[in-house]
Amino acid sequence: MVQVRALQPVNTDGSINLDSWLDHVLGMDPALDRAALKEACEFAREAEQQANAAQNLWSEGTSSYQTGLEIAEILADLKLDQDSLVAAVIYRGVREGKIQLAEVHQRFGPVVAKLIEGVLRMAAISASLNPRESLVLGSQAQVENLRKMLVAMVDDVRVALIKLAERTCAIRAVKNASEDKRQRVAREVFDIYAPLAHRLGIGHIKWELEDLSFRYLEPEQYKQIAQLLHERRLDREQYIANVVQQLKDELTAAGIQPEIDGRAKHIYSIWRKMQKKGLQFSQIYDVRAVRVLVPEVRDCYTALGIVHTLWRHIPKEFDDYIANPKENGYRSLHTAVIGPEGKVLEVQIRTQAMHEEAELGVCAHWRYKGTDVNSGSDHYEEKIAWLRQVLEWHEELGDIGGLADQLRVDIEPDRVYVFTPDGHAIDLPKGATPLDFAYRVHTEIGHNCRGAKVNGRIVPLNYSLQTGEQVEIITSKQGSPSRDWLNPNLGYITTSRSRAKIVHWFKLQARDQNVAAGKALLERELNRLDLPPVDFDKVAEKANLKTAEDMFAALGAGDLRLAHLVNLAQQLVEPERGYDQLELIPRRSTPHKPGKRGDVQIQGVGNLLTQMAGCCQPLPGDPIVGYITQGRGVSIHRQDCPSVLQLAGREPERIIQVSWGPVPEKTYPVEIFIRAYDRSGLLRDISQMLLNERINVLSMNTRSNKEDSTAQMTLTIEIPGLNALGRLLSRISQLPNIIEAKRQRAT
Repeated sequence: MVQVRALQPVNTDGSINLDSWLDHVLGMDPALDRAALKEACEFAREAEQQANAAQNLWSEGTSSYQTGLEIAEILADLKLDQDSLVAAVIYRGVREGKIQLAEVHQRFGPVVAKLIEGVLRMAAISASLNPRESLVLGSQAQVENLRKMLVAMVDDVRVALIKLAERTCAIRAVKNASEDKRQRVAREVFDIYAPLAHRLGIGHIKWELEDLSFRYLEPEQYKQIAQLLHERRLDREQYIANVVQQLKDELTAAGIQPEIDGRAKHIYSIWRKMQKKGLQFSQIYDVRAVRVLVPEVRDCYTALGIVHTLWRHIPKEFDDYIANPKENGYRSLHTAVIGPEGKVLEVQIRTQAMHEEAELGVCAHWRYKGTDVNSGSDHYEEKIAWLRQVLEWHEELGDIGGLADQLRVDIEPDRVYVFTPDGHAIDLPKGATPLDFAYRVHTEIGHNCRGAKVNGRIVPLNYSLQTGEQVEIITSKQGSPSRDWLNPNLGYITTSRSRAKIVHWFKLQARDQNVAAGKALLERELNRLDLPPVDFDKVAEKANLKTAEDMFAALGAGDLRLAHLVNLAQQLVEPERGYDQLELIPRRSTPHKPGKRGDVQIQGVGNLLTQMAGCCQPLPGDPIVGYITQGRGVSIHRQDCPSVLQLAGREPERIIQVSWGPVPEKTYPVEIFIRAYDRSGLLRDISQMLLNERINVLSMNTRSNKEDSTAQMTLTIEIPGLNALGRLLSRISQLPNIIEAKRQRAT
């Protein structure tokens, strides 16, 4: 258990006696490697000496080396592995720039370097809270986002534990710091790290973090309760230990094998209960409390009788939640007594099964009494549950390093959490872009967006944001949305919120502007895809609009999707093709594949002709059966088709089992033309784009024009359809120096 801060052993000259410190740490965990730990300590000490006066970040006289030893001491008490303690000793030196992470990787290995890197990522939380917000009235939405962000960053529970230990040292060390620094560190610890310790089940760290942060955030309230307690925390804990031993001896003598643990209620918990229930301090009966776990229900009542025999029961302070469970299913016996030395003591008695239900079921302590009960994120809860599982297994098996690898979290986060320039956390769907971020912050910022910086670096507007990044939007006073932002092929926006706001902006513009913009947009796309001329009035008719002008206005305002109108135009070009857009691209004949025809596989036979029945027109995904016809192969029907049900009744022997095959890999050769200003790496960038889109290149021809410094490329590629072609041409057009990219009919 983390105790009140102990002084580190020192030599006569005031320096830390490293050998004595190592003796102390190995006394807590003899399994540690003394030589490896000593090497890390000496490395951190030498790095600080070479830095010629450590930068004082917390309090006067505290160095990164001393802080590293204190962090490692806390982790040794938690029985963490060797790598964790080495990382703890070195971490502050890396954070303060005295040690390079690459040097740590080379000297102590990738595991230690990765742990330090993980803790460094979590440090982004520090500047994101307002220390002046009250304990009760703080911005809960902001705090929730920060908690979720922090948990999303953690892919190894050891990272979270190192950070908790580091923040424990930080809150201990601010006693003599400035008022502003005390408030800032206390706010961060109280809102973020104490709840994390609570959710991970590390109660003793949670209590210390809460009490010390409460001391600085509400000093008057803290002093008042501390004076009422009349005893130091260590004295209270010793009192509980004596009670536990006495009660265990009495129950064992009565033939009951109990498990008993106790706690001295900490100062913040007392204050919180007084505030929540409107009680005076004299009405708080669980300042000191013990929990008794017994095998059977009958043992609960036997234990209760022994408790009341040992100590005098306080009237009206007994609750039988076994006979009358709470609404959430919680069962236990609660009683309050006048214990040894005349001090009030609460005793809870329950069976092991009741305890597991209370801790792990719907009424788990950290769910109904915690400080962050409304998490609202399945991923957040799953990640917390995973971290708790690693810690619980660590208590049983002792190898947290191996467990972390075996239980590597594979939960895919559904949200990303990023910072605004002033430190506010914003949550967005996974895959969100800077434009999504801009519209999430404010509609006008989105409309006026002209660029974005992520962690101080310019990025494209379709960049995919990652958790922990800081995003700054570059705006223009005369800016306005671009219709390209609505093109899904370009990937500028991913959220319906952003799309709705952009569409609304265009709706407010003058109709003639939308008509002109919509017409230009459609003509440009049809020209780029090299589709034959089309009657726009007929396209408008198929789109259920009266005139082509109405269609252009709807497209310009964002009410119609460009891809939808392109598909309608295709159907007008070759109406016999129906909705099969693939056939519009000249295709080469492909060899017949035995055992399969179209999208259907015949079970048990091969190389049979198949055709889709016109009566029910089955689509991929429908339950289907086959009927063997005379001379026309196998006719494919839906299983609920009336025709095939009648046929099955008359000729069941001609009904066979069929199934949809895998997604057909139909591709069609297309020639595309690219013109660009010549530059180094142009061909490489285009080839990489084709590789990313998984496009097969059949041929390529490149010509350079020295007079105007341009390059022309003609490529023959295999493409599954016009939608894929449109997306590819849009992506190529976004590459630097590209003048145009379009489809070209083969001559």
